[in-house]
Amino acid sequence: MRHVIDKRVPAHPVPVIRIRRLTKSYGHGDATVHALRGPDDPATGGPAGVDLDIEQGDYVAVMGSSGSGKSTLMNILGCLDVPTSGRYLLDGVDVGHLDEQQLSLVRNRKIGFVFQSFNLIPRTTALAQVELPLAYAGVRASERRRRAMAALSLVGLAERAGHKPNELSGGQQQRVAVARALVTAPAMLLADEPTGNLDSRSTEEVLALIDGLNATGRTVVLITHEDEVARHAKRVLRLVDGQIVDDVRQAPVDGPPPFLYETHEAYGAGVRA
Repeated sequence: MRHVIDKRVPAHPVPVIRIRRLTKSYGHGDATVHALRGPDDPATGGPAGVDLDIEQGDYVAVMGSSGSGKSTLMNILGCLDVPTSGRYLLDGVDVGHLDEQQLSLVRNRKIGFVFQSFNLIPRTTALAQVELPLAYAGVRASERRRRAMAALSLVGLAERAGHKPNELSGGQQQRVAVARALVTAPAMLLADEPTGNLDSRSTEEVLALIDGLNATGRTVVLITHEDEVARHAKRVLRLVDGQIVDDVRQAPVDGPPPFLYETHEAYGAGVRA
């Protein structure tokens, strides 16, 4: 019996995010505002749209001033808004063909959201906050509790599981929000100005947590206007007037985030010395 060896090169992994010719416009006629436009199309003179791939395991910071289009892009990536034209594939799924119920399932299962304002429910324990996405997904109570405790342990807050938001610091509240975002094992962690309401110490703690999560292979897209925050990312995109005008790779996709790499190198130098 002959053995046939398959010499085909394995297929390249599907990007977590793939957008093609994406535009978002508001208004009509002369009052049209192109929040996302991309470069001009040489053939028509109109917006050609934004193209972007984000690979599994990458850590991307999206930067831009007010009106640059970064919030519009975040809303579309988070399936909170729909583009005017173009395609958006999330983890291989063309979300443009989904109805509102299907989009809700995508948001619940494929995207972990972290917002600037934490979005925690008052008078509700950290454990219950983290269980909430699993409850929406129909996970039974015992499994919800197990997975929520595991997520709280991951962010270092297992001992605070019974605490309510007013009993936690700002940094701890944001770590609860990160645990809630992770509990469904999403394809992507989408963080919108996650350190915007935090003091410097809490900012360092939350960014170190996100760095560590990315180092274990989680894909992170972070919206920020702060250069110090963007330095933690492996790749930095800068938007101006609805276009990506700068795309800088700061570290390889399959390596650690820059700050973890620097820490590791410094530790190694200390050991060698």
